Amino acid sequence: MWPEEKLLDIRLCDLGLRIEGTWIEECIEQLYEELAAKGLNFRPHCWLSDEWFCPDGVPGIAIPFFLIHPRLRRLERRMMREMEGHTHSSCMKLLRHETGHALTNAYLLHRKRSWGQHFGKSSQKYPENYLPNPYSKRFVINLDNWYAQSHPHEDWAETFAVWLTPRSDWRISYRGWSALKKLEYVDKLMHDIVDQKPQVRSRWQPRSLRTLRVTLREYYEKKRDYYGVEEADIYDEDLRKLFSDKYADRRNERGADYIQRVKPEVVEIVSRWTSIYRYRINQVIQDMISRCDTLDLYVPGNHRKMKLEMVACLTMLVMNFLYNKRFHIVV
Repeated sequence: MWPEEKLLDIRLCDLGLRIEGTWIEECIEQLYEELAAKGLNFRPHCWLSDEWFCPDGVPGIAIPFFLIHPRLRRLERRMMREMEGHTHSSCMKLLRHETGHALTNAYLLHRKRSWGQHFGKSSQKYPENYLPNPYSKRFVINLDNWYAQSHPHEDWAETFAVWLTPRSDWRISYRGWSALKKLEYVDKLMHDIVDQKPQVRSRWQPRSLRTLRVTLREYYEKKRDYYGVEEADIYDEDLRKLFSDKYADRRNERGADYIQRVKPEVVEIVSRWTSIYRYRINQVIQDMISRCDTLDLYVPGNHRKMKLEMVACLTMLVMNFLYNKRFHIVV
């Protein structure tokens, strides 16, 4: 196995990766089966690229290369602290979402007046980031971060993804939500185009992996800069307020072990009172555990209010992540 430093100097086009014969191919086949079950003849073509996206005017889906190989998945997680679509469930959610975009391109659905009446102006400029309302019932929830709220096209893609998901029971799940009208519109529109041939049939593969000549090192330098991935010491000041590095406290429980022990309870509390996905809270808490371990922190001698302060600290860090950094748009 190559050391990481050597791996980082390989160009993306030289990785020699293919979708065929991988778990991603199985996910794509499942997607096609779901489309067939809905009576749709449309099948988006898929190719490897540097990220998830559906290009304007192309009825196809680009899939990030790192999902193909376990070594590259480990590298992605180490570099970015998270990974989109690395499980079967999350991959299917993304494939359904991107299929919504591809279907729009194939049938030019966004040009319909009724489409704009339900989702907004297709010509609206994409913002660099967005600040969602976690309590809104105007939008469905498929991907993390209330992504439907970022742009009309994302609202459409998320609504389509929920509609396509097998056994989603969307009529029941979204009863009482204004988003239900959008789902009903998607249902009617899909029935209308069942027998229609796509107006756009391009098989173009923009930013195909074989054309990307940057190295993995260059790729991650640019990606980390764009997403604002900072060094792990952003938590250090807060963790030192919460835990202790005094010699006298080293007889007590290690800070990393304490967080791990109370993690299920505090995540449940923070999630319940903030309505934030446990996935996002877990990201922050795992970084806290890692930094506590690195800094060799311990539970202080006077720790009667430790759990209360832990909940307060975690809530503050999570809300700071959500509302100060905001969410980047990825299309």
